[in-house]
Amino acid sequence: MYKRHYHSRNNRGANNKRINNASQVVSAIRAIKSLPKESISDDSDKFIPLNEFKDFAISDRLKLNIQNKRYELPTPIQDKAIPSILDGRDIIGIANTGTGKTAAFLIPLIEKVSRDPSQKVIIILPTRELADQTSDELYGFTYGTPVSWTVCVGGKNMVKQINDLEKGPNFVIGTPGRLLDLSKKGFLNLREFGNVVLDEADRMVDMGFIRDIRYFIANLPKDRQSLFFSATIPPKVGEILKNFVSDPVTISVKKSDAISNIDHELINVNNKAAKFKKLSDLLRRDELEKVLIFGRTKWGVQKLSNELYKKGFNTGAIHGNKNQSQRQRVLDDFKAGRIRIMIATDVLSRGIDVDDISHVINYDLPGSYEDYIHRIGRTGRAKKNGVALTFVEN
Repeated sequence: MYKRHYHSRNNRGANNKRINNASQVVSAIRAIKSLPKESISDDSDKFIPLNEFKDFAISDRLKLNIQNKRYELPTPIQDKAIPSILDGRDIIGIANTGTGKTAAFLIPLIEKVSRDPSQKVIIILPTRELADQTSDELYGFTYGTPVSWTVCVGGKNMVKQINDLEKGPNFVIGTPGRLLDLSKKGFLNLREFGNVVLDEADRMVDMGFIRDIRYFIANLPKDRQSLFFSATIPPKVGEILKNFVSDPVTISVKKSDAISNIDHELINVNNKAAKFKKLSDLLRRDELEKVLIFGRTKWGVQKLSNELYKKGFNTGAIHGNKNQSQRQRVLDDFKAGRIRIMIATDVLSRGIDVDDISHVINYDLPGSYEDYIHRIGRTGRAKKNGVALTFVEN
């Protein structure tokens, strides 16, 4: 009886915390809506880079690949980070998604490996989706070169990953859990990597990977080039930094949190039935061209997807109960336009890179304002306009 009462109090405390956080999110959205557009501009259109891609000390082949990817001018973080990384400096990049940071570290590291094929790079990211997207970017930049790589993430065949590692790829891209398993089983020798990238470090800490990150830092060679990227530097992330970088160049190019080309709207509903009906009505509108819906739980996301499918909507769901191939299939269908509506938990709030999402719908309120910002950052990309709709149950 005592234990039951104890857990009940704990659950009630957790629920109260979630309610308080939700209230803060709603208040923040209302504050954003009251601001004039010009007051939340990120001034990205006013940025004039010091360099063009042709100015960087990189090979003609790499310049051609950059050109073929239709990159015109460097973004702020690319303009500042690429020369410093080419000079061998450690980097602290304070940047959120959509700033071009993946290319900012891939371009100079590819050049480094191309000059010296004995160089090895390990890139550690929080999610499988981000690892796959980084691999896709690497493919585009290395086309026509001998640079090799492998992706090591959970949910995929470990035997294949072990075989790939035995071939000695220049780049290893992976998530903390799988990389830790491979290292402790003796298939991944961290001492071989003189170049390491920690990307989305704050997200990894939020997901409980701080002990894994400390393990990697302790087992990497002392003489290395360390590149660190994070949208925020909370205290726990700051502790990691102390032992990770040496005499770093710090680059901060965060966009305005509110992002001026996104319209923020609150939708008030009285109960769950009214909430689902309102969502169904919204999804029938032509202007909702490509929609990403966020839910709080794996079970709730799958249930919502099933209910919408019964109503005739072409949907797909991504959550932690699906394996990697299932998640990748849904994401590919969404990118290709074979499904118009994708429903996900926060596993995707930083792990999807699709330029033409017209609307993000917060069907369940995010747990914090920071989660809200990461969710809505999936729309309004590539200087397009976007809409963020958030449901609030009265």
